[in-house]
Amino acid sequence: MRRWMLAAVVATMAQGAVAADLPDLADLPVLRGPITELSSTSVNWQGFYIGGQGAMGSSDMDFSGATQDIAAALLSGTAIEAAANVSSWPVLGKVSKTGHGWGGFVGYNAQWDDVVLSLEASYIHGSFGGSQSNSMSRSFVDSNGYTDGVTYTSTATNNITDMGSIRGRAGWAWNNFLPYGFVGVALGRADVTRSATISGVQVNPNAAPGFQTIPFSLSQSAGQSGRLIYGYAGGLGMDVLLVGGLFGRVEWEYLRFLGGGGTIDTTINTARLGLGYKF
Repeated sequence: MRRWMLAAVVATMAQGAVAADLPDLADLPVLRGPITELSSTSVNWQGFYIGGQGAMGSSDMDFSGATQDIAAALLSGTAIEAAANVSSWPVLGKVSKTGHGWGGFVGYNAQWDDVVLSLEASYIHGSFGGSQSNSMSRSFVDSNGYTDGVTYTSTATNNITDMGSIRGRAGWAWNNFLPYGFVGVALGRADVTRSATISGVQVNPNAAPGFQTIPFSLSQSAGQSGRLIYGYAGGLGMDVLLVGGLFGRVEWEYLRFLGGGGTIDTTINTARLGLGYKF
C-alpha cells in the first residue's frame, strides 16, 4: 500500500513540474498582437496627382436648328415666311462622327479608410465634330396671291478642338484598384460656321397681260472661331496603382454641350487611357 501512495505522490510532483515548464499560451508569438498583422494594408491614394491621357470616341450632333435664326432674319416681315414658316423647315438633321485627341488631368484625392473623394480637371485637345449640308423645296400660295416656289439651302459645321471637365469623383480603394464615378461641368472651344440661302421664284397670276415671274435669292453666313461652349459631364473609370506613385487609368466620359444661340447641340462619348503619378 505504501508503495502505491509513494508512486502517486511522485506522479503528481512530476506533472506539476512539467506544467511549470510549459510557457503561457498568451506568450506564444503566433498569438501575440492583433490578427491584422497577417492581412494586407490598403493603398494610400491621398494627395495630389497629375497625368496624361489619350481619347477616342464619337460626336453626335443635332444640326436641326443650326441656321433657323439666319433664315428667319432673311425672311423677316415677308409674305413667304408668314405663309410657310420657311425658317423652321427641317433642312438639317443629326450626324455622328468619330474623333480622337490627347491631353491631361490633374486633381487631389482625399481618403477616409477605403472611400476616396476627389476634385479633378480633365482636358482633351483634338478633333471632334462634323458638318452637314442639305436643301428642301416647297410650293405654296402666300397672302398676296403669289405662287411661291422656295428652296431653302442650309450648311453648318461644328469642329470642337478643345474640351474638358471639372468634376467631382467618388471611388472605393480595393487593393491596388480604385474604381470611381464622376459628374461635373463640361467646357469646350469650337469653330462654328453656318450659312443659309433662300431662293426661288414668285409667280403673280394676276399680272397683265398674263402672269409675272419674279426670281429671288437671299443668302447670309455666320461663323465664330474659338467659341466657348458649355454643358455637363459624367462617367466611370478605374485607376490602377502600378509601382510607387505611378498608376494607369481607363475611363469612359460622357460630355453634353448644350445648343442655343448658334451653338450646335452636341454629345461626345470617349474611351480614354491614361498614365499618372500620385505625389
